Amino acid sequence: MMPFTVERVTACTPALEKALGELMPQLSGRLSTPSEELLRRLLDHPTTALLIARAEERIVGTLTLVWYDLPSGRKAWIEDVVVEAAARGCGVGRALVEAARRLAAGIGAERVLLTSNPARTAARALYRSCGFNEAETSVFVFNTHRE
Repeated sequence: MMPFTVERVTACTPALEKALGELMPQLSGRLSTPSEELLRRLLDHPTTALLIARAEERIVGTLTLVWYDLPSGRKAWIEDVVVEAAARGCGVGRALVEAARRLAAGIGAERVLLTSNPARTAARALYRSCGFNEAETSVFVFNTHRE
């Protein structure tokens, strides 16, 4: 197992931009490098946390946690979880998810939710092993940028 650390990112750097440019396409082929402007907005947003896993000064994984308040309580969502292919199976994903769960508990979120494509069997097994249960609900999507 490779040694790594998990941290919350607070500043946009060229190394962060480069790493996300390499990681995001591994999550989905339609994703590319987030712009510097987008990263700055994300990092400055008071209800968003970007977590990274770093091994030997290289970013090998990322996760975004967002939260919001509703009449039913504060909820948090885990989004955009990706670990570089060479670092998978080394505990990076688990460490990112557990850090997000601790952060969510610390900000008072009553529930932490996430979605995962059924084809991602390893990711789904990870989430279950971290205490997540599959909800009996469906996610509906509406694309506001129809072609």
